Amino acid sequence: MRTRVLIVDDHASFRRLAARMLREAGFDVIGEATDAASALDAARVLEPDAVLLDIVLPDRSGLSVAGDLARERRPPRVVLTSSRSRSDFDPALEWPAHCEFVPKHDLSGAELRRLLTRP
Repeated sequence: MRTRVLIVDDHASFRRLAARMLREAGFDVIGEATDAASALDAARVLEPDAVLLDIVLPDRSGLSVAGDLARERRPPRVVLTSSRSRSDFDPALEWPAHCEFVPKHDLSGAELRRLLTRP
């Protein structure tokens, strides 16, 4: 069974690139969202296995959205993304324990698969 992924990012070019890359790697990209509100709506309707979630969204932090997703009836695995490295963020920033992280420039099908299979 193929992993069903929702991509959340406010940049259309990144969504297109990520969707193509993930489809070629055998993932089912079942939807896209551009902001926190549409991400939560799409996750509730589509019930993805995983959400590729940008940390910086126009209406809310992706970290906050990840917390909301964790409380869903069937919570998806969350992989946070950013054009910055994790070390570039404030060390005091609280990262949701259930989330993985990959810089956008390191995203690949193999890397997403590796992150999603971690315990």
